[in-house]
Amino acid sequence: MAKEVVQEELVNYKEISFIIGIAISGIIAIIAYMLGNRYEIVGAPVFAIIIGIAYSNLWGVKIEYMEGVGFAAKKILQWSIVVLGASLSLGQVWQTGKESIGVMLVTLTAAFVTAFLVGKLFHISGNLTSLIGVGTAICGGSAIAAISPIVEADDEEMAYAISTIFLFNVIAVVLFPLLGHLLSMSPDAFGLWAGTAINDTSSVVAAGYSYSKSAGDYATIVKLARTTMIIPVAIIFSIAMSKRRKGSGKSVSWIKVFPLFIVGFILASLLKTLGIIPAAYALKAHELGKFMIIIALAAVGLKTDFRKIIATGVKPLFLGLIVWASVTVTSLLVQMISGQI
Repeated sequence: MAKEVVQEELVNYKEISFIIGIAISGIIAIIAYMLGNRYEIVGAPVFAIIIGIAYSNLWGVKIEYMEGVGFAAKKILQWSIVVLGASLSLGQVWQTGKESIGVMLVTLTAAFVTAFLVGKLFHISGNLTSLIGVGTAICGGSAIAAISPIVEADDEEMAYAISTIFLFNVIAVVLFPLLGHLLSMSPDAFGLWAGTAINDTSSVVAAGYSYSKSAGDYATIVKLARTTMIIPVAIIFSIAMSKRRKGSGKSVSWIKVFPLFIVGFILASLLKTLGIIPAAYALKAHELGKFMIIIALAAVGLKTDFRKIIATGVKPLFLGLIVWASVTVTSLLVQMISGQI
């Protein structure tokens, strides 16, 4: 009888500890959300992961809370991608027009090719190279969140990639408007440039509207279309992972290789496209999805050992800089060649 009581108390303690782990992540997310609204250039995702890392490395997280933290870092992260899908209509990609699609595809290609070549040159791990490449090419933290489970990246790789991507977002918000005026870019040309070369949505909006209202409107539309590129890129990465496992002699299961949350994302996007999800609910889904990502990134920060990030070295940082520069320059060159600038 006494043994059963002890076991029951142990189960209750584990459940409470699990909830506390999620709660700590949620509290940090709320703080990051408020800071992100106040300092939009930085953004809530950056604050979340920085606060999480600081808390973990300065005070530490009790080992019994780590299961809940891990749940927030992985499961809530995956669910957030599905929720975000409900806010994105697949048809919105084409609303940006042929010009934006062309520039977008060229910059995506430039980002991935540059990431692969420079990653090989610097001898950076394939996972970290993929995360920095996809984060720069598509939409920063959201793209990294979608690809991380597919390539089985660890928390340190994810944290480093996100930190690297957002560092250049902050620089872009200040630098882009200055260069845009220097080049006498039209609002649409600047909006296209910002929408294809800056990663995080908040940073795109901040840079676009600091240039002009019409530039901000156009940049936002381009960024939304760019975000939907998560779908084909995730499918490509899933196929690549399947082939890699088959080549290594491991058994391949499409159910395990292709994440179900990506299927959920596609279905949610389809519902939005068909109008089954009303516009008002789509807006709420977008906000909810972004906040869930903030919770997950806070948890990633809590699981991150900063000493391991330092041990990774500065090479991934240079990789992020070079990939971002390639996207920035490529977007400008395509517009110049096409006569848009």
